[in-house]
Amino acid sequence: MDSSAPDTVCVIIAAKDASDTIARATASALREREVGEVVVVDDGSSDDTAGEAHRSDDGTGRLRVLRLSRNRGPAFARNHAIANSTAPLIAVLDADDFFLPGRFETLLTGDDWDFVADNVMFVGAEVGEPNIPRFAPEPHFLDLHTFIEGNIARRGLSRGEIGFLKPVVRRAFLDRHGLRYNEELRLGEDYDLYARALAQGARYKVVRACGYGAVVRPDSLSGRHATQDLKRLWEADEAIMRSPTLPREAKTHFRRHAHHIRARYELRRFLDVKAGSGLMAAIRDAYVRPMSLPGIAGGVLADKTESFMRRRAWSASPPGPRYLLEGRLAMD
Repeated sequence: MDSSAPDTVCVIIAAKDASDTIARATASALREREVGEVVVVDDGSSDDTAGEAHRSDDGTGRLRVLRLSRNRGPAFARNHAIANSTAPLIAVLDADDFFLPGRFETLLTGDDWDFVADNVMFVGAEVGEPNIPRFAPEPHFLDLHTFIEGNIARRGLSRGEIGFLKPVVRRAFLDRHGLRYNEELRLGEDYDLYARALAQGARYKVVRACGYGAVVRPDSLSGRHATQDLKRLWEADEAIMRSPTLPREAKTHFRRHAHHIRARYELRRFLDVKAGSGLMAAIRDAYVRPMSLPGIAGGVLADKTESFMRRRAWSASPPGPRYLLEGRLAMD
């Protein structure tokens, strides 16, 4: 397949210790006729991720497996994949997820977008690819305000649900605006890239047809990440707000997200100090930083309540399939 054709997709997969799932992910990308390249970046794995990816090759010459000598994080790995590919459309696939058959045939209809995302089906780790309803596309566009609000966590969710969307991106838009993933981030790197693109005027289209399968595991629902990762994401928002060309209204949106992430950071820092030095040390640390107190006070109760509710939901029934976006069945 000619990877320079205007509708050709490069699928980039950043993989760390994903030997159990990478073959499924890679095979789901290779079966799509619109896919001209699949670039897997083994991000310093300690298992046989690269070998399993190679063994999933279908012999068409579309698969490349690149290996990093040490773990650099998903943002670096994705930038590395973009730099080692040429297709005009870029699609991110997480190493434990998969594309549903025919995804791109439906998704790539029309050319009125710079980013286009479809509905996401959430399934448990042991679930295969169930039959899915055919939802009417009902396209709509996200603006910066809607996107940022959709990335702020609500009660009962580990983050805003809109953050789970996996858009296809036009390489030309990224190149024209000098956009790539922020390699300082190991959390929220997708949010950061898409928000900066929207601030540059990107047309972000969303359709309700379902084409992406996201695997949900009980241990991933807690949103585990390093405390410093939250700090870097909050600082990334602040760096964007310092841009002299960013409109005032856009700064207001980024400020709201930064406030939300800082509150999460302050809670995590409090819990870290408590775990390492005890409750009184954590309280003393918080009181010398008064701005941390609202985030800690609101976060402790919410964190405990939501963790309890998630455990109950998982013990009652494994998730999925469920769908990120509500859909109306397509009429034949």
